[in-house]
Amino acid sequence: MMSSVAVRQILLLLVLVPNVSAQEWRFYGGDPGGTRSSPLKQINRQNVKNLKRAWTYHMGEVDRGGNETDRHHIAPFESTPIVIDGMLYFSTPSNRVIALDAETGREIWQFDPQAGRTGPRQFFQHRGVTYWQSKTGGEGRILYGTFDGRLIALDARSGKPCPEFGKNGTVDLRAGVADAYPGAEYSVTSPPAVYHDLVITGAAVPEYPSKGPSGDVRAFDVRSGKLVWTFHTIPRQGEMGHESWEEDAWKERTGVNVWSMMSVDTKRGLIFLPIGSASYDFYGADRKGLDLFSNCLVALDAATGKLIWYYQMVHHDIWDYDMPAQPALITVRRNGRDVPAVAQLTKMGFVFVLDRLTGKPLFPVEERPVPKSDVPGEAAWPTQPFPVKPPPLVRQSFCEGDISTVTPESNRYCAQLFHSLESDEMYTP
Repeated sequence: MMSSVAVRQILLLLVLVPNVSAQEWRFYGGDPGGTRSSPLKQINRQNVKNLKRAWTYHMGEVDRGGNETDRHHIAPFESTPIVIDGMLYFSTPSNRVIALDAETGREIWQFDPQAGRTGPRQFFQHRGVTYWQSKTGGEGRILYGTFDGRLIALDARSGKPCPEFGKNGTVDLRAGVADAYPGAEYSVTSPPAVYHDLVITGAAVPEYPSKGPSGDVRAFDVRSGKLVWTFHTIPRQGEMGHESWEEDAWKERTGVNVWSMMSVDTKRGLIFLPIGSASYDFYGADRKGLDLFSNCLVALDAATGKLIWYYQMVHHDIWDYDMPAQPALITVRRNGRDVPAVAQLTKMGFVFVLDRLTGKPLFPVEERPVPKSDVPGEAAWPTQPFPVKPPPLVRQSFCEGDISTVTPESNRYCAQLFHSLESDEMYTP
């Protein structure tokens, strides 16, 4: 799945239209709700074949260190550019941020946070940046996180750090969270969410061992960088969901984090968190129970961080089936009325469609029995939720008859591999 950053290019197919604002792509998912839709109609099925490359920009990541054989310098380009006021902003695998003239591809500025300079110059996947604009429209900031655990605010026009944000434009996200685990991963690889004057971020934390930095979601003042609220993704004593952890299994537990993108319902003041699995992600004997809020879609009051509702899509995950995609805020016609909904895609190919206000499924979800675990001490949850509608987006099983028959030799070889493994239905421990 990993690919070299060698000679990476951004190839843009541009259609010039008079209304510049209509061309904007202000958020990772197109809008705060991650619908990834555009009102533009200049490109359609009939003329898409006529598109030509307008310009190419070479990021120069390989020139900054590493080579094809050095795994520290191999990473895919996963950044989704955003476009605001004719400027195109994106991040690179080395955590640089680059601003280009969207029409010509001319570089306006770039910022290098020097991430990883204390050790190997590491390149990781980085999914993009976030834009915030003041209510008066006079000030714009680019906000993003780094793989060494910093939250950075840049002036959108100049690319210079905003000095009043944290310390010289930077908030140390590791402080108070990862102090006891100096060598543990604490990275921000996805663009944070913005709600009014708050920047809200999760983090990527270790999937093993079981102890490490917490995966809590935090909101900071977008101007000062001061912490405004924290949502404990693993509930503390006295908080809803704490009883889902057996004894002290919750203490210092890592995982249960938001490494993907969050969505915001700006009208209702809600933020939706796709939360990952608990660590260790393939072994749960030391964390018996439902392990809330792991593998949940969680809705919070975006202004305060207060829990509104949650829905768990995998119980006691021992397969690394965390929530990998940004929730999509959609409208569903149900029983003759339009219902504000949220759709969450999963690694299993399921799509859970929930009422955005209550978290209740809009279509039936069945709790079906699944295989038991034969691992000593493991207590796999006896059932898992299966949404009836919509149908799964991918095939969810593989049998011997599915092995390629491109040649008899390859078929025999693959069959031998297949029979050397335990293969059963989904959710087999």
